[in-house]
Amino acid sequence: MKVILVDENDKEIGTEFKIKTHREGKLHRAFSIFVFNSKGQLLLQKRSPKKYHSGGLWSNTCCSHPRPGEKTLAAAHRRLKEEMGFDCDLKEVSTLRYKVEFENELTEYEFDHIFTGKFNGEIKINKGEVEEFKWIYPDDLIADIKKNPKKYTFWFLECCKRMPDLFSGY
Repeated sequence: MKVILVDENDKEIGTEFKIKTHREGKLHRAFSIFVFNSKGQLLLQKRSPKKYHSGGLWSNTCCSHPRPGEKTLAAAHRRLKEEMGFDCDLKEVSTLRYKVEFENELTEYEFDHIFTGKFNGEIKINKGEVEEFKWIYPDDLIADIKKNPKKYTFWFLECCKRMPDLFSGY
């Protein structure tokens, strides 16, 4: 699979195979989805332990990369259905850029588009992508992050840290 390489302003500058991009630490386009229910709880997923990095860690509802030629919003809807088994209206609320190096010599250097949505229906996870899921109130999540930050993915913590208003209004 290829990802979209971008400059620091999210302007597309090419494509590259995903694993090569992560080995070389190239900046590429990504997205993170945060879905809330009518109670104001956030849907978290625990990444499959089979993932090439961050397996077994808790993270936001869904995250991935658009394919070359695919709009970011369309990719977000596609992956939400593929990973969590549902779709809902999504709204882009922010972007952030982050870089992290993992112990397995892979680097995530992403220009991340942040989407939020609301959903109250049935979840049907893809076991190849997601180990389990849970709904959690933002206050309980923040308390657990402070107590157990190593249980969560780097980018999820970055979103929570840089965008505290992400949880407002739900």
